[in-house]
Formats: sequence, structure tokens, C-alpha cells
Amino acid sequence: MALFKKRTVGKPGEWYYCLEHHKVEEGPDCPGKDRFGPYASRPEAERAMEMARERNLEWETDPRWHDASGKGPGGGQDG
Repeated sequence: MALFKKRTVGKPGEWYYCLEHHKVEEGPDCPGKDRFGPYASRPEAERAMEMARERNLEWETDPRWHDASGKGPGGGQDG
């Protein structure tokens, strides 16, 4: 049994979205590996998954990162 509980890093007034529990937390309550944030407000944290989807779509459709060969940045060619 541990004498001291390892605390998560964060402060009251910072908002997080917990990926394990699928909920917004203030503080945070869960470890960093299981959360997005910090966010400045609760509504912003509530949009965490939506913002992640938007950013993923933006990256997936960015022509600078994809080419016809499908090899990623630059397509494995010089120049």
C-alpha cells in the first residue's frame, strides 16, 4: 500500500476532457495519458473530441502531407 498518492498535474480553473471516462473534469482528476487539455473553459473542454476530429480531418486532407504515391511528405522524392 502506497503512503502517498501520486497527484495529477493541474490547477483548479483548468478544464480537461478525460478520454477514459468521456467527461469534462476540472483540476484534473485523471492521469495525463488519459486526457486532453488544459482548456480555458468548460465549454471548450466539452468540444475536445470535436476539435480533435476537425484537426485530424484537416491533416488527412492537407495536400502538403499527401501525394499521389501515398508515401507521405515529399513522396520519397527529392525536391
